Formats: sequence, C-alpha cells, structure tokens
Amino acid sequence: MATFGTLSDRLTSTFSALRTKGKLSPADVDGTVREIRRALLDADVALPVVKDFTAAVRERALGDEVNKALNPAQQVVQIVNDELVGILGGEQRRLQFAKTPPTVIMLAGLQGAGKTTLAGKLAKWLKADGHTPILVAADLQRPNAVQQLQVVGEQAGVAVYAPEPGNGVGDPVKVAKNAIKHARDKQHDVVIVDTAGRLGVDAELMKQAANIRKAVDPDEVLFVIDAMIGQDAVSTAKAFQEGVDFTGVVLSKLDGDARGGAALSVASITGRPIMFASTGEGLDDFEPFHPDRMASRILDLGDILTLIEQAQKSFDEEDAKRTAEKFATDSFTLEDFLAQMQQLKSMGSLKGMLGMLPGARGMKDQLENFDEGELTRTEAIIQSMTPKERQLPKLLNGSRRLRIARGSGTTVTEVNALVNRFEQAAKMMKTMAKGGMPQMPGMGPMPGMGGGGGAATARKAAAKKKGKGKSRSGNPAKRAAEEAARAQGLGSGAGAGASGSSFGLGGGAPAGDKQPTAEELEALQKFLGR
Repeated sequence: MATFGTLSDRLTSTFSALRTKGKLSPADVDGTVREIRRALLDADVALPVVKDFTAAVRERALGDEVNKALNPAQQVVQIVNDELVGILGGEQRRLQFAKTPPTVIMLAGLQGAGKTTLAGKLAKWLKADGHTPILVAADLQRPNAVQQLQVVGEQAGVAVYAPEPGNGVGDPVKVAKNAIKHARDKQHDVVIVDTAGRLGVDAELMKQAANIRKAVDPDEVLFVIDAMIGQDAVSTAKAFQEGVDFTGVVLSKLDGDARGGAALSVASITGRPIMFASTGEGLDDFEPFHPDRMASRILDLGDILTLIEQAQKSFDEEDAKRTAEKFATDSFTLEDFLAQMQQLKSMGSLKGMLGMLPGARGMKDQLENFDEGELTRTEAIIQSMTPKERQLPKLLNGSRRLRIARGSGTTVTEVNALVNRFEQAAKMMKTMAKGGMPQMPGMGPMPGMGGGGGAATARKAAAKKKGKGKSRSGNPAKRAAEEAARAQGLGSGAGAGASGSSFGLGGGAPAGDKQPTAEELEALQKFLGR
C-alpha cells in the first residue's frame, strides 16, 4: 500500500539487520527501537502514539519472550506486529445494523476528504452484500455536490434521494430527515447521508453536522479522513469527535504516495476503530479494515487472506472446476487462457494484488516496472485470432502470426512470446492438476502444498538421483519433480521453508520470516480446492 510504503521500507530494513544476530543485547534492542521511532516520526505518526508504541516494544523486547526465543529477531518482529495491530484498533469492527430497517449511516469529514465518492463505494459494497442502500444528498453547499452524488450513485447502481438542487439552496437537515421516511416507503434497508464539509474545521460546519445527527439519529457516524493529511489528521479527528462524535473512521486515499502515518494515530488518539479503507479511485477500490492484515502489510509479511477474498469474488467455483478438468485432460486452449486472464483483470490492480504477497517490498523495482497494459495487449493478440486458431495454436504458422500481429497492433515477436508462455503455462498447470508441484523460475519448492502424487514422484526422483548423479529427465513434469526433490534434499526437512520467505518462496525473506498461520493455510487450501 503506497501510503505506508516508506514506513514499510524503513521497518523492514531495520529488522533485516537483526537476522544475523543469534542473541540480542540491550544495545541491539535500543538501536532497533531508536530506528523504529525515527521511522514512525518520519511517517507523521503522532508523537504520543510513537512514545507509547516504542516504550511497549522496548519493554517486551528486553523481556523473557525474546531472551528465550530460538529466533530473537523473528520474535521482535512479532512484537512490533502485535503493537502495530494495537494502535490500528486491535480487532476489526463491523457495521452495526438497526434491528428495524432502515440502518442510517452518516458520513462526516472535511471538504476534499473524498466523502461523496466514498458514499458510492460504501453503497456498492453494501449492495453486493445483499442490501438495498440509498444515497442522500445532504451536502447542499459545495458546488455541484448533488450532481456528483447522482453520478456516483448511477455508477454504483444505487438510488439517490436529492430533492434539492444544492449549490447553496435547500435545508440539509430537512433533506436528511425526509430521506428516512422516503427510504421506508421505498423499502431501502440502508440510508447513507452525505454531509457538507469545509476546507477547515469551523463552528458552522460542526453545528450543521450536529443538527443532522440529531435529526436522523444515525446508527453509525463514519468520519472520513484523507490518509495523506499529515499531522492535521489528529487535530481534525479530535475536533469532529468533540463537535459531532463518530462511531468509526474511514481512511481515504490510501493509494497515495505521501507518508500517511498520521492515519495510524487516529484510532489510538480517538478510541474509535478504523472500519473501512479506500484504496484507489474506482468504486471497487474499497475494503473493510482489518488491523492485523494492515500491520502485516506494513511489515511486508503479506496479506494472503485479503488476496484470497478478492479472488473468490471474481472467480466462479464451477468455472474453476471446469478449467481444472481441462488442465488435467490437456484440452486447455487460448480461449480458456483469455477467459482466465479477463477474470484476473476483474480482481483489480495486479500490482496491488502482488503487493499483498509476503516479501513484496523486496520486489519493489519489479512491481514499479510491471506493465499492467501487457494484459490488454495479450487480450488483443488472442482476440485477433480466429476461433479455430485459439482452439489449435499449432495452426499458427508464420503468415498467420504476421496477420495476428498486424490485427492486434503488436509485433510477431510479441505473438511468438505469448504462444510460448501459453504452452509453458499449460504444461505447468497439467503437472499441478495431476498432483505434482513444478519448479517455477525464481521460486523454490513449496513444502506441504503439493498433493500426495507429487510427493511420491519427488521421492522416486530422489531415489534415482542417488545412482545417476545430476542427470535431468527430458520430460518437463518429471524434471520438475526431480528438481523439487533435489531442492528439498538441501533443506532441513519440514522446516526447509523457514530459511526462505513465507510459503517457501525463494529469494530474500520478508521481515521476520513469518510463516503462514493456520487460518491462512486453511483459506488458501480451500481456495485451491485441496
């Protein structure tokens, strides 16, 4: 997540220096805590929060839980992770719905925080969850605020209650009050009230917001705050808490490149939980806030559960089964490849998804240089083929490839590269479908993730290896199994993955070498259908 990128880089760099130490001295702990303090202050985290945070980390790091740990550096990372979860609110807090509909949700915050767009995001998220929300245009002061909400509502596919034109015309308290009756009449079970903001906190803003709250008696008052606002985040949150009060916080613009650490302070300073986060400009760039998952992202330990949830929303279970059968029977075609790629695109930004993998900060340069337009070019190439060519790639001779390149606005080299990638992917997935675990470029074996058939194949390959030195099979699947067996033989049994990153990925390990939790493994195995 870009907003916390600098903080994440600083913290992971600090922890990497600890890995070489078998035991931590008080001086090591003090040095680490000092670096953590600097990183938090540079990220704009409020000073009182930084003091409490570093004091708690230091006390625990000097205690017995680190002194007696087999891996002291990993234990320190776990302590920092626990304390980060604490300042982010501890546990996730869900929306409280009214026993008798409609549930009323009031949005408050400064002008420019992104309330109107966020109202549409929240409405779309609720609609996808089976609710029938309605947006209420109670911001009658900002120019064209009513029209903007109507556009956002249309994009989200939800109704908008806007009886007044706005632009200084109309009574927002009356609009909000009448909206409740309108929602009951039209059987909307959630009412989202978009209120006016100001460029700064003033008495008039607070009075109007307080009057709207009194008139509609909301079940939730969500304070929307710009994650890039800096130290003003704390003073603004305090002012709204005293003037209107709120039940939860929504962080907007978490995709920005500012330091953004002040957002970490809001939950701790106000005692109100962060409930949602807006992670981009699109209406789908919105997610419930999980303190533990956000802490893991900041420490570069990955966020596998969120990644799986996004995948489950986009991939149909029946389609996945049919695709798996095609992999196993060698009938996977470029048409299927195109369909899978389009489903992948529907999940959102690939950079964002890759950023949720453990150790993603170590691939920072690769992620920044990753061209998401490559998927669009791949689509164009496949769509420039005839149906028969998509079914039988072997038909693609030189003249056909030239035609496809011209039709898709690409080069013959790009067409050749796509066909080669498809053939490699098909072979790899066929191996996986039969229970094997192929060796992927730049990635070590994945202990515990292969099926029984893959393990048996690996054992046979290992047995053959003893008598035949380092011979390599000509069969790709068999060769992959042999290489996996050789790699496992160099590790230390079940703990081989511990020296690498989470899930046994090769390369630089993320901070603390965090292993996947039982919950993450269960969710991942369920998603993979194992």
